[in-house]
Amino acid sequence: QGYVAESGGGSVQAEGSLRLSCAVSEYELNRYCLGWFRQAPGKEREGVASVNTHDTTTYADAVKGRFTISLDNAKNTLYLQMNSLQPEDTAMYYCAAPVLCATINVIGHYYMGQGTQVTVSS
Repeated sequence: QGYVAESGGGSVQAEGSLRLSCAVSEYELNRYCLGWFRQAPGKEREGVASVNTHDTTTYADAVKGRFTISLDNAKNTLYLQMNSLQPEDTAMYYCAAPVLCATINVIGHYYMGQGTQVTVSS
């Protein structure tokens, strides 16, 4: 049985930083690819970043150069370091597995947590 659980959200001013964490079960950790997603009010969920077991990463254009995804296998934790945050980054952020790395989309019977809220003020 797998699970993922996000934490680390909060409220920051523009240009601030936050690091999101996602506790991942051993079962999900062995998936080829994991990812971060976000959903803003009134908008569809979108893929933010993905990482595979070879540490190959993919980012949405909107976050390239500002966000960094990483996986710590020893701690069973997926991270999303977010720098230079902007008001348009305000959303509920979710981690999920398995993910199609190239397009940052969930696939099959996936696990997604309850999310963690990120709010960026101008």
